Amino acid sequence: MLDGNAIAHSNFVSIANDVSLLHSLGIKLVIVFGGRLQIDELLAKNNRLSHYHNHIRVTDPETLEYVKQAIGGLHYDIFSKLSLRLPNSPVLNVVSSNAILAQPLGVINGVDFGLSGKIRRINVESIQQQLEQDAIVMIGPIAPSVTGEMFNLPFEEIATQIAIKLKADKLIGFCGEQGLLNENGEVISDIHPREAKRYLNKFIENNDYHNSAARFLQAAIEASYSGIKRSHLLSYKEDGSLLQELFSRDGIGTQLSEESSEHIRIATSHDIPGLLNLIRPLEEQGILVKRSREQLEVEISRYTIIERDGIVIACAALNPYLDEKMAEMACVAVHPDYRDSSRGDVLLDAIKRRAIQMGIEKLFVLTTRTTQWFQERGFEIKGTEDLPAYKREHYDHQRKSRVLVLNLK
Repeated sequence: MLDGNAIAHSNFVSIANDVSLLHSLGIKLVIVFGGRLQIDELLAKNNRLSHYHNHIRVTDPETLEYVKQAIGGLHYDIFSKLSLRLPNSPVLNVVSSNAILAQPLGVINGVDFGLSGKIRRINVESIQQQLEQDAIVMIGPIAPSVTGEMFNLPFEEIATQIAIKLKADKLIGFCGEQGLLNENGEVISDIHPREAKRYLNKFIENNDYHNSAARFLQAAIEASYSGIKRSHLLSYKEDGSLLQELFSRDGIGTQLSEESSEHIRIATSHDIPGLLNLIRPLEEQGILVKRSREQLEVEISRYTIIERDGIVIACAALNPYLDEKMAEMACVAVHPDYRDSSRGDVLLDAIKRRAIQMGIEKLFVLTTRTTQWFQERGFEIKGTEDLPAYKREHYDHQRKSRVLVLNLK
């Protein structure tokens, strides 16, 4: 991740040289960049104010034109610096990717964000193909929607989600400091997500979220919750900081790493308090059918859970109807901090394995909110007539849940 301050700094040539060296070592690289500094400067030069709400730029059509101009200039600045090379060294293959499909942020709390957007879809296969062709992939913060409109996206969100989708080994962000600093102004060399969140809250409380370290810290925390094992925050001002961070024993910046491993297993009665904490908010929102503690105690062996550091972060139940060789995947829940990750797929795979071991031939779900997610994983929309007899007789017509079925044979 490179923000506009990093690209504008005199040391960016050194960063580009280090990136080139990493590429020559066979390391696959995706560069995601932003340009808040350059956009604000261009707007000010043209007597336009920069409007933000909740740290997100409000982008009207005229502002978007300045965004395009600034980002276009940065694109060529990065490309030119990466093209600098020593005599007889190979030419770098740097490609600009259009793998992001955007959608509008819309109106939030009465604020119309205009042409500010968020990610709708990432063409992961396209990025992977470019990486396999020995290219450095470069992605900026402007992306089209399905209607052809262009939107301005937070580049930190793009970098984080691409890292998650690619299952990257590392997420690296350059900021003005040498990493995350403690109360004494000293660099914190290693930190876990839970402690990092405490520092992030301090940035927010001090109204300092525009600080690049705060934004990168938020990205690193989210990436960690979604399976990225290591993220690094380091200074764009320090010559050689990238290589020192990656190849020296103690590094030079701040490394954020997973604090514990996760376990997927069958639930026991000891997990009931954690299950209740996980599913109660979803029950109150009407997303899940309410279950009593007594019901959980009776059915606890039907539940598969994902446990992280002693906390239940995801669950799903398997309710079999053996006479009809069918089973229901029910009570699917993932903790909010982990929903933009692959935990749902992990649960589904575990439930399918349990069902097949029981001789189940068809797995079904009843859902009011997540039809598309299940369809993308092979489930087909069916009618209530396709349910087991008992489930059909007790179907709640007021909830209007959709029936989806997956053939396991």
